[in-house]
Amino acid sequence: MTSAHYNAADLDAALARLPLRLGDVLFLHSNLGFFGRPEGISDSETVCRLFFDALMRRLGGKGTLVVPTFTYSFPRGEVFDPAESASAMGSFAEWLRQHPDAQRSCDPCYSVAAVGELAEKLTFAAPENSFSPEGFFGRFLDVDGMVLNLNFDAGSTFLHYLERQFGVSYRFDKTFAGYIREHGKTRRATNTIHVRYLSSDATVPVFEPFHALAQAAGLFVGAPLGRGRIGAIRAADCQRLLKETLPVRPWLLTRAEALDVIPDLILEPTYQSL
Repeated sequence: MTSAHYNAADLDAALARLPLRLGDVLFLHSNLGFFGRPEGISDSETVCRLFFDALMRRLGGKGTLVVPTFTYSFPRGEVFDPAESASAMGSFAEWLRQHPDAQRSCDPCYSVAAVGELAEKLTFAAPENSFSPEGFFGRFLDVDGMVLNLNFDAGSTFLHYLERQFGVSYRFDKTFAGYIREHGKTRRATNTIHVRYLSSDATVPVFEPFHALAQAAGLFVGAPLGRGRIGAIRAADCQRLLKETLPVRPWLLTRAEALDVIPDLILEPTYQSL
């Protein structure tokens, strides 16, 4: 029989090495498969339960766990139903979306699902603009949240919120129209998201330089688990690091950071990527 790569005790030990606090709000990007085989578990649902239980124990009774349940429904021409539309963000996000205690924001592109003390506060009344301060990402920053990544570096979707906050030149707000179905009733709606210009591949998101800075500053703290790694960085530290760095390295979060020639001009695109 093939040996396991980690077990429940290893997971608890890895989480204990991170600067998580009781009552924290965690925003979690994950790829559980990269950890390898957990001891005594062979099905995906039980693996998700293992991680959920370990995370909620670490947060205590007042903590909140949030996952991205993004669907990009309007740009894809799809109807968004917060109760039915599946997450495009991996097995754990989809599992938590269907958790009986989960609450999901009614955002047709960048919805999130949350379980815990502040689940309702973080998900209710999603604004028309997914990246406005009144939306999830702004609320997440306001409650001093922590980005927790399982098999990802220090980058996260939260950084796109900060790009809008700091007014980067390579992204802009774009509004999409579509339909939202709630409780069996369908309504027309619009949704604005912060998107990149497609006129140059230089605008493609790249998080490695940010990760290197965050690690060097001791802001992103990681720990090994099985064949992979987990790591955490506080939202306020992401904001502070970008506030200091973007004025001197404005292309930090893009492919242009590594190019010999930085584009002087970005042309208006005919189609916008997510």
